[in-house]
Amino acid sequence: QEQLVESGGGLVQPGGSLRLSCAAPARIFRSYTMGWYRQAPGKQRELVAHITSAGSTTYADSVKGRFAISRDSAQNAVQLQMNSLKPEDTAIYYCNARMVFPVRPDYWGQGTQVTVSS
Repeated sequence: QEQLVESGGGLVQPGGSLRLSCAAPARIFRSYTMGWYRQAPGKQRELVAHITSAGSTTYADSVKGRFAISRDSAQNAVQLQMNSLKPEDTAIYYCNARMVFPVRPDYWGQGTQVTVSS
């Protein structure tokens, strides 16, 4: 199946942790940069973090030191470990697969809701 499937969203208190997972087709996982984006109500979708096929990572300034993205090659899945969560992290989180050289169309998951509230 040529689709990305996210899981792991939910409700957590400020300061808590949550782990998101995104399963991808093997041919996508091994070659594409895998990433997480998020979109809060009334805001544009923004990059949270991504990881290349070689393992290089990039993080948004707002999540540096709190979130960690990783690849699980055995499961063809990308993980996003989110620690020290803040209310402003509340958003729908979307998994993304991207190739820029050569350019290919992006793949997107359906999104998973993360709510940080006391």
